[in-house]
Parts: sequence; C-alpha cells; structure tokens
Amino acid sequence: MTDDAFDKQDQIALSVVVPVFNEAENLEPLFTRLIKVLDGLEGRYEIIAVDDGSTDGSFAILKRLNEGNPQVKVVRFRRNFGQTAAFSAGFDRAQGEVVVTIDADLQNDPADIPCLLDKMAEGYDVVSGWRQDRHDRFLDRKLPSMIANWLISTVTGVHLHDYGCSLKAYHRDVVKNVHLYGELHRFIPALASWMGVSVAELPVTHHPRRFGKSKYGLSRTVRVLLDLLTVRFMLSYSARPMQLFGSVGLLSLVLGVGMGLYLSVQKVLYGYRYQIDRPLLLLSVLLMVVGVQVVSMGLLGELVVRTYHETQGKSIYMIREVIE
Repeated sequence: MTDDAFDKQDQIALSVVVPVFNEAENLEPLFTRLIKVLDGLEGRYEIIAVDDGSTDGSFAILKRLNEGNPQVKVVRFRRNFGQTAAFSAGFDRAQGEVVVTIDADLQNDPADIPCLLDKMAEGYDVVSGWRQDRHDRFLDRKLPSMIANWLISTVTGVHLHDYGCSLKAYHRDVVKNVHLYGELHRFIPALASWMGVSVAELPVTHHPRRFGKSKYGLSRTVRVLLDLLTVRFMLSYSARPMQLFGSVGLLSLVLGVGMGLYLSVQKVLYGYRYQIDRPLLLLSVLLMVVGVQVVSMGLLGELVVRTYHETQGKSIYMIREVIE
C-alpha cells in the first residue's frame, strides 16, 4: 500500500461536535445511538464532546465514555461559556472533512445524520436541520422561534425555516473560516454566505425532552435580535462602515439644518424670539443625538470585538483539560 493510500485511510471523514451543559441523564443513551449510527458509515469519525462547565456529573460520564470509545474526545471548560463557545472549541479541534453538530438533550436524532450527509453529497456546503414537527411549548418556544426565523431570513437573505436547530452539517472550510463569539452559532449559515456557500435545509426528527431542563427561554429572544443587528452589520458594512455611519450622519445633518432653517424663518418672518426654550425642540434634538451615539457606539464596539478576536487569535473560552 502506498503512502498516499495510508494517509487517505488515516484521514477522519466526519467530526461530530456535541456541546454539553448539565445533560448527565441524556449522555449515555445519546452516545449509544450516535456511535451505532456512525459505525454504520464509511470512513473514520470522531466525536468531540465539549463540557461547557457542567455541574451535574456530565464530565464524569463523558470521561467514562472516552475510556471505552477511543473515537470520543472530551473538551472541558473551566466554567460555563455558552453554546457558541462550545461549538467554537469543537470546530477548532475538528479534523473531519464534514463537521456535524448535534445537541446533547436527545431531542435531535442521530439517525438523521446519514440523511444530512447524503444531501451534502449533492454538492451543498451547509445542510441545516428543520424541526418540522417540533415537540416544544408553543407560546414560549415555538412562536418566538418562528418570528426569529422569519426575521433572520429576511434580514440576512439566507432563508431557512429553523435557524435554531443544532443538527447541521458543514463542510470543513465553512467552520474553519467563520469566527464565533457572543451568541452567533445559530447564524453560521448567514455568516458563511459571504463565502458563496450553498445551503440546503432538510426536515429532521425532533423528540420531546425526556430528561433535564431546557436551557432556552424567552430571554434568549432578546439576545437573538441584538445578535441579528450584529450579523446584518457584519454582512453589509463590516468592510465599508462609512456607508452606514455616513448615511446616518448625513441624515442627522440634513434634519438639523432643516430644523434650523425652519426656526430661523419663524424668527425672521413671524417674530419668534425664544426658540431655544421650546421643550419639543430640546427633546427632538436630545433623542436624535442620543440615538445616533448609542447605535454608533454599539456597532463600533462589535467591530472592535471582532478585530480583537481575529487579529490576536484570542480565544473566547478557556479549557481545563483535553482527553483524547
């Protein structure tokens, strides 16, 4: 056998990234199903479980799973850094040509992974799961998700029914060239769109949660909306911020000049003497100035954070240990 044949045989074809936060009861059944599915696929694989600061014994279970399955790798954070950081740590260590992400709560079904891979084989760079028959509460889970998915699709131009589904498959080049921080993991298909990637969506199975508690709630909706502003800024203005700030500045200047001319005409033609004391004038000026400053500071802050992480290679997480 040639050296090239040996290299090809040793290559990892598939990496599965599993973020874990207090899912002790779900881990063993999840990994049993996951390994059974992956053993039936061609090529080598690895499972990268990222313990995001669990406090319920999840790490001990992951460590035991690693001892019995050499293809299972465990990354343990010092504290809870969030799901985006967990995905980022998994992506940094993934060696496979295809990277699949899946939640640890048993609501995603590992049996859907071959379907995602078959869809990728048609030439797609990203295949996103769509929980078409979703088993969650309507008012605080499904309804906010529907609104958020519509907003994200409209703002980013990448139309998906279910951005929040963690069961996704990515080509290696996608995850290696998208830098994550904050809560941006759900926006990976949109963030990767500047690369010209092809995205497909596939209905997947969604099971009711049997063990543990959901880590999501209405409070996350606010963070999603704020991150959506960040994504929109990065997609449209990160390389040309003057187009955004210049437009706002010109609009502000035109409004200010127009109001000044209006007040000047009132004073010259109609004899108004004390324009400066009008409460409506003071309030409008205050709101205009404060609004422009706050929005500008927020967007500039996002740009500074992005530059900080990417130019210095600064990680958004800290690892206690890695078990391979």
